[in-house]
Amino acid sequence: MARPRDESSPLFAGNAAGTLRLIFYLALAMVLMVLDHRNDWLWRVRYAASVVVEPVYRLANLPSAGMRTLTVAFADRKLLTEQNQRLREDLLLANARLNRMAGVAEQNQRLKELLDTRHSLDLNVQLARVVGVDLGAYQQRLVLNLGARDGVKPGQPVIDAHGVMGQVTEVLPTTSVVMLVTDPEHAIPVVVERSGLRTVAYGARDGSGLVLPNIPLAADVRPGDKLLTSGLGGRFPPGFPVGKVQSVALGASGMFRVAQVQPAADLDRSDDVLLLHDQAEPDGPPAPASPAGPPATLAPAPGAAGGNAPATTAPPGSPRAAARRAAASGTTGGAP
Repeated sequence: MARPRDESSPLFAGNAAGTLRLIFYLALAMVLMVLDHRNDWLWRVRYAASVVVEPVYRLANLPSAGMRTLTVAFADRKLLTEQNQRLREDLLLANARLNRMAGVAEQNQRLKELLDTRHSLDLNVQLARVVGVDLGAYQQRLVLNLGARDGVKPGQPVIDAHGVMGQVTEVLPTTSVVMLVTDPEHAIPVVVERSGLRTVAYGARDGSGLVLPNIPLAADVRPGDKLLTSGLGGRFPPGFPVGKVQSVALGASGMFRVAQVQPAADLDRSDDVLLLHDQAEPDGPPAPASPAGPPATLAPAPGAAGGNAPATTAPPGSPRAAARRAAASGTTGGAP
């Protein structure tokens, strides 16, 4: 028995309506595509809709954009900090190199002055470097890098490009000690360049310079006068600058005037000095004379003086006997 048709069943009615709607939508889509292709209507709609929707997009993108901004800010700050640190290090290194170059340039200038001094002097000089300094109140000494192995001898004068520095007092195998002219135990004969007055300059008691303690009251010595080595004594060659008179005052005894002298040499700044060689020995007392007596050829026989050799007797008329008689009588003539 056939089942009666249910009019209320949407099986066929529903399928037919859905098909019609699908066909309608497809047709509408075709029409819209054609119209959009020809007149760009949908582009205008999308453009108008983007104006409304864009703020929503920006608002939704704010958290991620903020995170990116903070990340970039911290990264840039770290990078800038590192770059700043590197630039500081480069600046310090450049300043150190600049200071080193300035020091090398100054050293080269001093060496050039020493070289010019060496060429201008007709003397045998030797370049030495200062390796030790003792500029105390009671002694003024330098230590040089040359010693006995290099031919250094006690008493050698030491100069720099500006004047006399002192003399060698102690020589070791590889080093030597120099007593400066400002040492209280040092004295050097000088002459005033302007007036020709000869005197002796001593090291000041406090090691600050030189002093001329025994200037006659009538002597012509003024502030600004230059002192040169006089050459007396033979230790220092004449003509080397020693210092400049700073002040002249009456001494404590009232019988002499005292002058304070500024050394000409750079005692506290010179790193290289010159040692003078082939200088004359200092003058001193004459050597004792040898005892006078008859020549060896006219001396008496060893036997006559108590010697071990036997004495010999010459004939009375021989020349030898005549020479003996002349020596005994103190005459220089021969036998008659």
